[in-house]
Amino acid sequence: MIKNKLYFFVLVILFVFGNQGSVPVKNKIPKEKIAKAITIIIQPYSDISEKYITHVKNELTKIYPNIILNKAIPLPKRAYYIKRNRYRADTLINILRQTTQTGCVTIGMTTKDISDSKGNIPDYGIMGLGYQPGSSCVVSTFRLNKENLLEQFFKLSIHELGHTQGLPHCPVKTCFMRDAEGKNHTNEEKEFCPKCKAHLISKGWIFKD
Repeated sequence: MIKNKLYFFVLVILFVFGNQGSVPVKNKIPKEKIAKAITIIIQPYSDISEKYITHVKNELTKIYPNIILNKAIPLPKRAYYIKRNRYRADTLINILRQTTQTGCVTIGMTTKDISDSKGNIPDYGIMGLGYQPGSSCVVSTFRLNKENLLEQFFKLSIHELGHTQGLPHCPVKTCFMRDAEGKNHTNEEKEFCPKCKAHLISKGWIFKD
């Protein structure tokens, strides 16, 4: 009887001290379920300042391994909507998609006003557009606030890139994937929520806890 109690006591001690160093890992995904990271191609249009491009590239590099920065190109004339002095985001995306190779996704960047159809509105002004999933997306500084413009532009960029990776809009108000709903909530967004982050990790994105 004494031997049994001693044996039980030893097991308890080993269990307690053996688990002191273990810390739960957030968003732990088996390596075999993590897809090979695609290459993100940043395609600036000739109207946008280099400071916006550099900021997005530098910040994106912290959480994504494969990034290519292309030389700036003119905005395509066939995407211009003369009636509203805008560029059609859906047309820009389709043009970018035609030159995007398999295993890549291209994000176009501009300062010009861009638009898309929404419900019964044939031409609705937007900050960015990305299909879920897709191989291209586009973002614009035109509708962003003047304060924290660089930070807002980065958040907008990873929001649309998130769509290309298959992420829908997120109900979490502080998540980068929050639906704009016709407004600019970027200053309220802090990070990807755990669910969205786990999805991106499965796509090869890298986040430090």
